[in-house]
Amino acid sequence: MNALLKRVWIGLATALIVSLAAGVLPDHIQIYDDGRIHLGAPAPTPSPSTAAPTPESTSPPLTRDAVDEVIRTAVSAAGLDPAQGLATFAAGANSNRTGWVAVREKTAATTEMNAIGADLERQGWTLNPNPKGDRPDAFRSYKRGGWYLLVSTRGKTQAPSTTSTLTDSQTHLTLTGIQLNLSDIPLPEITVRIG
Repeated sequence: MNALLKRVWIGLATALIVSLAAGVLPDHIQIYDDGRIHLGAPAPTPSPSTAAPTPESTSPPLTRDAVDEVIRTAVSAAGLDPAQGLATFAAGANSNRTGWVAVREKTAATTEMNAIGADLERQGWTLNPNPKGDRPDAFRSYKRGGWYLLVSTRGKTQAPSTTSTLTDSQTHLTLTGIQLNLSDIPLPEITVRIG
């Protein structure tokens, strides 16, 4: 029984990690309907002459300070005061991660997330396509200049928590920025079957 329980926990942890990673890096993680998971770069396009370069490929690298300003601008464009939220990483603490979070009413959070996304696109960020099965009303991922921004609305977990300060009508509106240079990281081509 102990071995079975261990396999169940490993499977759940794997599914959670892959689901989160697929939201941030949809171009490198594909989840198929039959339960297979493919990690690595997508298959090359058949004809390089027909493939148009994406705006991301020509974007100059951004600094953390520039991404912090992008976040403040997008939050302001959604009608929110950036000072009413909290930075998720202290300035100077980490040069390749940044973020912002605020407690919002669930009824307004999706509209605010959409407004933030629209401003990010206005600022030149490219929307990553959501992998099949994702909820675009819960999160969206954008990329530009070696950075990925995940904009999400997430509330209470399904399990009751004594540490949560959210009411039933509230959720977190979160922007998380991560600087990744995937060309420096050789991603293996792996296909995993869960189930």
